[in-house]
Amino acid sequence: MRSPLSTCTNIGTGNVRRMFANPVALAYLLAVALFMLGQVLSPGFMSAAQILNVLRVASFLGIVAAGQTLVILAGGEGIDLSVGSIMSLAAVMTAHITLARDAFLLHALAAVILIGLALGAISGLGIACLRIPPLVMTLGMASVVQGLTLVYTQGQPRGRSAPLLNKIVVEPWFLGIPGILIIWLLLAIAVSVLLERTSYGRRLYAVGSNRVAAALSGVNVQRTVVTAYALSGMFAALAGYLFVGYTTTVFLDIGGDYVLRSVAAVVVGGTSLAGGIGTYAGSVAGSVVLTVLDAILTTLRMGAAGREVVHGIVLVLLLVAYGRQRKLRQ
Repeated sequence: MRSPLSTCTNIGTGNVRRMFANPVALAYLLAVALFMLGQVLSPGFMSAAQILNVLRVASFLGIVAAGQTLVILAGGEGIDLSVGSIMSLAAVMTAHITLARDAFLLHALAAVILIGLALGAISGLGIACLRIPPLVMTLGMASVVQGLTLVYTQGQPRGRSAPLLNKIVVEPWFLGIPGILIIWLLLAIAVSVLLERTSYGRRLYAVGSNRVAAALSGVNVQRTVVTAYALSGMFAALAGYLFVGYTTTVFLDIGGDYVLRSVAAVVVGGTSLAGGIGTYAGSVAGSVVLTVLDAILTTLRMGAAGREVVHGIVLVLLLVAYGRQRKLRQ
């Protein structure tokens, strides 16, 4: 007969094992561990101001990763390589439309959201209906959008953030929390509800797990995939719109760094690149992990080249993990 102490010990050990087996929990633990490492390397790294600053920077990656999560969950080797270009186009459009005037903020928001949805939907149609591989289609779309950005700006982006947009993004809303973090929280809740509480979310997981089985079950696979890519374009455009409020100025490739980092954030958060498994809560944690890592490297005064090497190593490790996932799913 087991003693109560032994039973409690076994229960506690089981809970710990389950926690470490949960990739989302691991991602959040990794984020906390990196914050602690940063504090050791640079006292003050875990101050409230620094944590808020890191989360503020992570929010833009997290918003892009929201769309990337949907695309990857849809399966079919889906990765959206056009998010950086769409983000850049949205940013220059925002600055050009507003020209530092608050009255045109809603016009700019409507324009970039529609453009993001349209460009994402075109990628989705090419992938779902024309059977173009996602990497090829989204890479081609990225080139097209870069061309559109050059045509739109004539190579010289102009304009600045409207003062109100800067206030919305940077200034505190509640208990000293910047507005962009409140927006990210609301978006995270909305995406999580979409994935976990709606019929579309159930269809998306079904399509990502097995497209043939999903189709035989009556799921419209093409519509589900096109919607995922359309939403990815929309979230990338929204990130570009909000990023202007943070930087106040724009340049042509403002979203270039967010392509592979958004994929890495999704995978760090436990979403399988094979599709059908994952949550946006994990992508949120992955975005924080990558941002804290970058902040630590900056604290160590590592140059841009060194940071790129570290990011490359992280991506290689993620691809190795991806290969293991594929074998397990086949």
